Amino acid sequence: MAGKLVIFSGPSGAGKSTIVKHLCSIERLNLGFSISATSRPKREDEVEGKDYYFISIDEFKARTEDNEFLEWEEVYPTQYYGTLKAEVDRLLLNGKNVIFDIDVVGGTNIKRQYKDKAMSIFIKPPSIEVLDERLSKRNTESEQSKKKRLKKVKLELTYEKRFDITLVNEDLEKSKKEAEIIVSKFLA
Repeated sequence: MAGKLVIFSGPSGAGKSTIVKHLCSIERLNLGFSISATSRPKREDEVEGKDYYFISIDEFKARTEDNEFLEWEEVYPTQYYGTLKAEVDRLLLNGKNVIFDIDVVGGTNIKRQYKDKAMSIFIKPPSIEVLDERLSKRNTESEQSKKKRLKKVKLELTYEKRFDITLVNEDLEKSKKEAEIIVSKFLA
């Protein structure tokens, strides 16, 4: 059945992007990835229109004033992230279930709006230490940026109870399989 929303949220480095990419590769789930918009600079390995829609701060603010976002947030100073209504509509009109890889505030906002048509899954790291290690291995951020993310983790972890399901990602392969079972049941 098409037209359902699956929301994955949790701290940076918890594994949500890897799990979401795995789920998107499973054809029978009929998932369309909701590409978020952001005002942050594009990283070297990212692709416009695949990983994010990269827009300027001014354009982001103009689009918020025009009510074009389903949800949005200034996640870090001058770094805005949001979900364009047109993106979700595009996927739903194409007969897809929509999957999100999104911050905790955005995830709870989308769940609140779509209620039973959406399932929210909180991806939790086994510990802050493991998360720190994962962010270091990822090697996509400066030490300052990593510290900023780790500081935010404590706040993000307080959102866990607002999600339908918590999945502790201790073993990535096991977590991918668990996520597949959870999502399959919800979409059935």
